[in-house]
Amino acid sequence: MTATGSITGLSDLADPALAPLVVLKVGSALLVEGDGAPRREWLTGFVAEIAEARGRGQRVVVVSSGAIALGARRLGFARGGRATLAQAQAAAAVGQIALGGLWAELLGQAGIAAAQLLLTLDDLDDRRRYLNAAATIGELLGAGAVPVINENDSVATEEIRFGDNDRLAARVAQAAGADAVLLLSDVDGLYDRDPRDPDAVLLPLVDGVSDTVRAMASGASGSGMGSGGMASKLQAAEIAERAGIALAIVNGTHDRALTRAIGQEIGTLFLPRRHDRARKVWLGGRQRMMGTLTVDDGCVVALKDRGSLLATGIVGLEGAFERGAPVAVADTRGRILGQGLTEYSSGQVRAIMGRRNEDHAALLGHAPRSAVIHRDHLVLL
Repeated sequence: MTATGSITGLSDLADPALAPLVVLKVGSALLVEGDGAPRREWLTGFVAEIAEARGRGQRVVVVSSGAIALGARRLGFARGGRATLAQAQAAAAVGQIALGGLWAELLGQAGIAAAQLLLTLDDLDDRRRYLNAAATIGELLGAGAVPVINENDSVATEEIRFGDNDRLAARVAQAAGADAVLLLSDVDGLYDRDPRDPDAVLLPLVDGVSDTVRAMASGASGSGMGSGGMASKLQAAEIAERAGIALAIVNGTHDRALTRAIGQEIGTLFLPRRHDRARKVWLGGRQRMMGTLTVDDGCVVALKDRGSLLATGIVGLEGAFERGAPVAVADTRGRILGQGLTEYSSGQVRAIMGRRNEDHAALLGHAPRSAVIHRDHLVLL
């Protein structure tokens, strides 16, 4: 983090001292008309706002949807190109060229160089590739370009993909070392109930995503073009808040949407909760776990007191994994407490779970390690 103070309100997101680097996520419904044509007038105004942010001294990264919708129009695919995975991948292959060209044209008219990065879930879950992506983004920003990032839908599969650009934006913000993420949506922010309810109240600030907050979210995407919804935006907020990154949900359907949301403070701001070290930021944002370790109540207390995960506290195991694999840690009620990198394979954990450290050498046939997951490789969620 390079900010010199704390972000406490939406207006702070336009302050280069508090938010020198921001990630802006734009969904398909904002970029593309229902018939698949690009919304050029809206995009032109949005690019002008990006130029104004840069003029204030802020650096900007854009996470942009829209490739599948644009490609489906050119290929004549029904249902926006999402009828099958194969159609979506084909539409993305065509649409990504159109999308990149659109951003390059409009940013170029504002005197800004556009750069394109296509990322998959694996690119950000693998530590080395994550660092490579971070280095590329940093180099582009240093050279004065605006990176425009999208999921690589032409090669991503149903099993190995983000599935929405909300979580991708939060992970990109982690990699870039951003101070804030703005998710442009089709509503003003998070309401305490369905926003179609006349008694619904917009929440201006959220200090931590709790079960109560999650209950307010709907998983539906109103436009029919996107793949996210309020539930995915809350997941993005959780990823961001653990990395010390503020995240805002604002209404992008208006002209000069950022000016309206930030200037009039209309939206929902999720405050950052902590500032994990870089490696734990990456680990806490990982999406795919290879297994789950269930622990007893005594172990839960020890973990919350910054202890390591010892075999004696493990009461259940799911999945098959090798040493060094990312695994989830859950309590006996099934609630996920954290995730970490295991020092043992699943077979070895099964052999020593519930047993004290002094028994491990005889059970494994070699000197045991100090913990199943060391506290330096464990992130509580």
